[in-house]
Amino acid sequence: MDKKLETTPSLTLKRRLNATPSEVFQAWTDPELLMRWFGPENVETMEVQVDPRLGGSYRVVMLENTGERHEVSGTYLEFVPDQRLVLSWSWVTTPERVSRVTVTFKGEGDGTILTLLHEKLFDEQAVIGHTHGWTGSLVKLEALFA
Repeated sequence: MDKKLETTPSLTLKRRLNATPSEVFQAWTDPELLMRWFGPENVETMEVQVDPRLGGSYRVVMLENTGERHEVSGTYLEFVPDQRLVLSWSWVTTPERVSRVTVTFKGEGDGTILTLLHEKLFDEQAVIGHTHGWTGSLVKLEALFA
């Protein structure tokens, strides 16, 4: 099969945040800030470890209100302060399913347009689950800067 014709499921979300690109970038790379917004409404972020640099790693542990534990980790594949983050994304329960998250931060007036692209997802069910997770997370990120 021609590589160009191969497609994997992905999702794209955009938000306008009332903060500078630098402030929004920091919210993605500072563990104390990540603890405050990462994860949808039914999840409490329990632990965040980040080594925010090119080649550095991150790990986030969350606890769902059902008692289910979720852990995701990966590596920073691109690290352009205040502009762009690209990270590998892998759940501890399915380490063979590595996807890719690209977040761009573009200044607009006194705010920032954040674009999140999550690609190379395993299947449409993964798109549905990640869309729920990212949408809930971004609502909390918006509230952080409200």
